Parts: sequence; structure tokens; C-alpha cells
Amino acid sequence: MMSMIRVFVYGTLKTGEPNYHYMVDAANGVARFVGKARTVDRWPLVVASKYNIPFLLDLRGQGERVEGEIYDVDQKMADFLDDFESHPKLYQNTKIVIEQLTNEEDHDLGDGKVTHQCSAYLLKNFKPHMAELPCLSNYSSHGVAGVNAYMESDDLTDAKDLDPG
Repeated sequence: MMSMIRVFVYGTLKTGEPNYHYMVDAANGVARFVGKARTVDRWPLVVASKYNIPFLLDLRGQGERVEGEIYDVDQKMADFLDDFESHPKLYQNTKIVIEQLTNEEDHDLGDGKVTHQCSAYLLKNFKPHMAELPCLSNYSSHGVAGVNAYMESDDLTDAKDLDPG
């Protein structure tokens, strides 16, 4: 039996978002949708940089309970995600507690919600003003009130390219 790693995605890797195709590309490994979910703790989910990228700041207890999706991924996909998220140079792959809201068929779990320790990509080294940005509970690449839409970029490996200014 293949060992799987539980991952929480909250931004451009979610279903319907611009980088979701990486999650379903078998060349990157296996990613099995577990269900919709949200963080147990509050975290600041902000959109910053000239590319309007979602960042989950490593400030547990601030912000909102963030909605996203849980996936079980194999080691190949986990390695791909670490590379995609520029771990550990930009984001830090960190275990956080996630509450599962639906099952893989998207049925609400109702009172039967369960929690999981999931890997999530947090921004630990951020400029102090980023903590003052509006916090979201649910990211959309199309933008929401006061937050601009996501912009594609070929290379985001250099953290200074992500400097929100």
C-alpha cells in the first residue's frame, strides 16, 4: 500500500482555480480529493505581490478560518508541490489542523466533521505590512471586494518578485 500525505490547498491549486491542473496531472504524481475543508484556527489569508498571489501568513490566531480542499497525495506529488511552492525558500510546508466539511462526493458531513493534520504552505518570512492586508476566508483567483484577480507568471522562484511593494 502506497503511503499518502494529507495536504490542504487554499489558493490557486483548488478546484476551478488556475493551477488546479497541476493537481490532476498524473505526471506530477497522485492527488486524491478527500473533501472541502477549513482551518480549525484562524490564519491571515492575504493577496499580495504584483501577481495577486494568495499567501497564508504564519500568524495562527489572526485572520479568518480559511476554506480550501484536502488531498491525499503520493510522495511524487508531495515533492512536486514542495517545488511548485518554492519550499523552503518562499513557503514553508507546515502541519496545521484542518476540519473536513465534505466527503469526496462533496456531501456535507454535518455534525460528523473530522479534523486532520495536513501539510499546508505558509509564508513565514513576510514584510510586516502584509499582516495589515485584508484577510480572506475563501480565495478566488477572479478577485473579491478590494482584492484584484490573480495574474499568471512563469517564474516566481525569486522572493523579491513577490514583494508586494
